[in-house]
Amino acid sequence: MALISLSSSAFTFCLKSKPTHLSKPSPKSFPTLARKCMRNTMAMATTSVESVTRRTGNHHGNLWDDDFIQSLPKLPYDAPEYRERADRLVGEVKNMFNAVRAADSSSQNILRLLEMVDKVERLGIGRHFETEIAEALDYVYRFWNDISSKDLNTAALGLRILRLHRYPVSSDVLEQFKEKDGHFLCCTTQLEEEIKSILNLFRASLIAFPNEKIMDEAKAFSTMYLKQVFQKSHILGTHLLKEITFNLEYGWRTNLPRLEARNYMDIYGENSSWLMDMDNKNILYLAKLDFNILQSLYRPELQMISRWWKDSSLYKLDFSRHRHIEYLFQGCAITGEPKHSGFRIDIAKYSTLATIIDDIYDTYGSIEELKHFTEVFKRWDSSPPDYLPEYMKIAYSALYDGINKSAQEAVQIQGRDTLHNARNAWDDYLDAVMQEAKWNSIGHMPNLKEFLENGRVSSGTRVITLQALLRLEALQESELQKIDHPSKFNYLFGLTLRLRGDTRTFKAEANRGEVTSSIACYLKEHPESTEKDALKYLQFMLDENLKELNLEYLKNDGVPICIKDFAYDMSRCFEVFYKERDGFSISTKDMKNHVERILIEPVEM
Repeated sequence: MALISLSSSAFTFCLKSKPTHLSKPSPKSFPTLARKCMRNTMAMATTSVESVTRRTGNHHGNLWDDDFIQSLPKLPYDAPEYRERADRLVGEVKNMFNAVRAADSSSQNILRLLEMVDKVERLGIGRHFETEIAEALDYVYRFWNDISSKDLNTAALGLRILRLHRYPVSSDVLEQFKEKDGHFLCCTTQLEEEIKSILNLFRASLIAFPNEKIMDEAKAFSTMYLKQVFQKSHILGTHLLKEITFNLEYGWRTNLPRLEARNYMDIYGENSSWLMDMDNKNILYLAKLDFNILQSLYRPELQMISRWWKDSSLYKLDFSRHRHIEYLFQGCAITGEPKHSGFRIDIAKYSTLATIIDDIYDTYGSIEELKHFTEVFKRWDSSPPDYLPEYMKIAYSALYDGINKSAQEAVQIQGRDTLHNARNAWDDYLDAVMQEAKWNSIGHMPNLKEFLENGRVSSGTRVITLQALLRLEALQESELQKIDHPSKFNYLFGLTLRLRGDTRTFKAEANRGEVTSSIACYLKEHPESTEKDALKYLQFMLDENLKELNLEYLKNDGVPICIKDFAYDMSRCFEVFYKERDGFSISTKDMKNHVERILIEPVEM
């Protein structure tokens, strides 16, 4: 029994120190990316167009030139021989699952099953083993009360995986490992195993529900522990150091399935002892092969979205953010399955359109123009009237055509017309952004409650996700209402994005003349408070909101799992965009790297 000793001034371990594939396709060089285009606009810059004074943001241009996108070569991994090889490896991994499950029910064997599930899910190949994973977790859950008290690693890993698969497990299982001083007890005599246990404790603590004090304590302890381990990096292997870094940086909320898979391929690939096991080697090879096969599916979608952007004349709206490729990354980072192509395309289109509408209502359009645009949309005119300015005609036509096309395609899946659902969502969205435009035009500052109630709608979560989700599985209207408006899930989803967005963008928005934000509303109500106080309060609200969202997401309510998974993952997408900065406005750093790793660059086999 080893106790982990931890303090803010010193860090010590109370332990002794730990003593036949297919030929690789020939690499092809990719064309050079288009040079970054910076528009000659400054925050609060004004231009006179048709005697209307307009504000514009300081948004950089499109990073992904259409000529570059269209010139990307076809990837070879969609060839039949690669799929056949992947199928053979899937069969081998299924046999591994069965072999482990057929062994005894010892705590060590239970841990092996949990690690198998964790491994294939982290590497992005879990969808191939849904039956095996379900059988494995049913088996684990059957013995959960007996084995969860054996050691911290099993308890933490099991709690996380079982909870994410909607088994009713309590976080109280962690209480038995907590000491009075707030430290957690780890039953191991090896340093690396201790670190892995605390890393799994950290990962479990992020799947917290409301009023789970033990999860807050586990998060606080494990975060401090891992940060101090990082300072002792000379005692760690490269792979473990990278795993700690990745989890601390991205955690659960700022992570996505395909991003996680891409990163863990690198992490596992550097673990020489792990790769000595032929089973592990085959699993990693399957993950890389599967990743490249799926990426070959993205290439036509990438080119399709770029053509749509160009053909719709949206590129002419140079006052707006041009992020259509970054938005395709969102859908691809969530799912790569062939049958979900419509979901990925719609996520890209409606994220793009919502961004353009946001820029029109936030900065570029005059109040009179915005009123006209809102009225035209609510009438559902088949073509924009002549009195709309040209930039609004372009935006309206793209929006009208896109909504209609998606609704027509959704009929094949839903068996009914869902156009009214989409129009209602966009009606509400336009009303919300119009309200904010009115507030800004007269310098009105609402109270925080009023602002957030409107802001959860103006965040755009519903218009971005609704039609994409309708492309996945058939939903009864009653099921749809459990995830769409007026559901608690939808409410929390929108509020989460509003709170996260405002903590990242309020300074830039103020510089553009947008006077209302959560920060500003809080400071108006609490004039004695500082900006730091406001940010702390909003972060507390956000943390509690995320726990509620976790609970709504993971409860069994009859909504198809894939619908809830993808809707929840979209909320995580926004966290990725807002991780350190406003990634919607500035996509030249992290987002550019994400796009390249997921959409452009194959994994080296």
